[in-house]
Amino acid sequence: MSVPKRLLVVWCPDWPVIAAGLADGVPAHLPAAVFAANRAVACSAIARAAGIRPGMRRREAQARCPGLTVFTADEGRDARLFEPVAAAVEELVVGVEVVRPGLVAVPVDGAAGYFGGEQALAELLLDQVSARTGVECQIGIADGLFGATLAAHRAVIVDPGSTKDFLAPLGVTVLDQPGADRAELVDLLRRLGLRTLGAFAALTGRDVVSRFGTAGLLAHRLANGLSERPPFRRRPPPELSVPQEFDPPLDRVDVAVFMAKNLAGRFHAGLAAHGLACTRLGIYAATERGEELSRVWRCAEPLTAQGIADRVRWQFEGWLTAGNRPTGGVVRLRLEPEEIVEGASLQLGLWRGGASEQDEHAGRALVRVQSMLGPESAFTAVLDGGRGPAERVRLVPWGDRRELTSPPEMAWPGRLPAPSPATVFAEPVPVQVIDAAGQAVSLTRRRDFAAPPSVVALPHTTPRQVLDWAGPWLVEPRWGETGGRVRIQVLLAGEPALAVLLTGSYQESPKWTVEGVYD
Repeated sequence: MSVPKRLLVVWCPDWPVIAAGLADGVPAHLPAAVFAANRAVACSAIARAAGIRPGMRRREAQARCPGLTVFTADEGRDARLFEPVAAAVEELVVGVEVVRPGLVAVPVDGAAGYFGGEQALAELLLDQVSARTGVECQIGIADGLFGATLAAHRAVIVDPGSTKDFLAPLGVTVLDQPGADRAELVDLLRRLGLRTLGAFAALTGRDVVSRFGTAGLLAHRLANGLSERPPFRRRPPPELSVPQEFDPPLDRVDVAVFMAKNLAGRFHAGLAAHGLACTRLGIYAATERGEELSRVWRCAEPLTAQGIADRVRWQFEGWLTAGNRPTGGVVRLRLEPEEIVEGASLQLGLWRGGASEQDEHAGRALVRVQSMLGPESAFTAVLDGGRGPAERVRLVPWGDRRELTSPPEMAWPGRLPAPSPATVFAEPVPVQVIDAAGQAVSLTRRRDFAAPPSVVALPHTTPRQVLDWAGPWLVEPRWGETGGRVRIQVLLAGEPALAVLLTGSYQESPKWTVEGVYD
């Protein structure tokens, strides 16, 4: 088996937190963490010192560190602000490949010979990144991307041919790198007593395939210090390169992103027609002033159409918003498959099946609307997790990734029981809720009504009698909130009858509002 190419990896620790702080102007000395789906995905060193860890719930993190600055996960922001770091590395070394925001890889051989050895190259790049961007980074060198990445996490240079020995004592948890989705495999290995990469690598390939399948075999190659997939010797057909000319030139991020979506779709379709997928994507652009822009994105998993579109979008945002923004608009863009794998290597299908003819017509209509009115003119709704109806609905521009940010199956304190209202108001409408004695409905310390609701007075309408009601349901306050709220479902008399969702502040004299209306 051939030894992987020797790579140098530049890693910026806690990059999502650093990027969020740069975007919002938050000083680096304050404790901060980035959250997705209400769990921490990254935290600063100061936050870790206060006991914050990735995977921790937001409420627990804020309880441990009341002064914690909370950011929302945003891959586009992370990629856009990482472009200056990649450009700083590229000033010294050619062949820069962005693995993900916060991590770049470059080939070692030529640069190390030019600058006097691998140690000298690493020290020079550390100074270069710090001087150009003010960002701290760590560098690791090893055989293959996986080994070099783990070497960068430990700031070490592994001798040539020694990557397997370097990996052997590490825990199998390091197999679950971002984007690899190996959490289930890692859990299974640990339960079977295979707690280190060395123990996993000692198994034969035949045993690994029979017990863990293809995903296990790919991870087994990494544990042995090899590339995830054997080298693919076939040269990509020239027609797989997808060029696009722009007239007028593209100089706005939103327009460039919209045009890049269509280009990414054509690129992926061309690969799929040949039974191929891309693992290294080259993005090349030229401006009206003759400037040449280029960047290569390396991926552990073969890129889907959405993955290609995301990387094109991130790269355009980096080029058009970075401090070294080109002097002219982009007139030419080309996507190039720098490295490809056979379609059989994909764990996911190459084609998106299941779309009906009506879905395709609707999709083309939405794209047409966006072409006339802009990318932010057509949205679809995603049902997310949350406590209230308004929190559960998130609008996503057509063509963007429709992924959940807050899993609905999580236990949401104070979540409204089914059914949910059909209409939810952006701004709650104030109402009066009155009992049979003509007094405003209030709550007891037992979180119940002092007297049941009898009449609801909606704005600009005649007060309606209450036919039936359900609740109240307590809405637990969030961290930092005082008091709480309650919700009740009320059926009002009239022609036709009206069912509404009311929300009141939890106090002796609540202020009631209409949060939603049921069909």
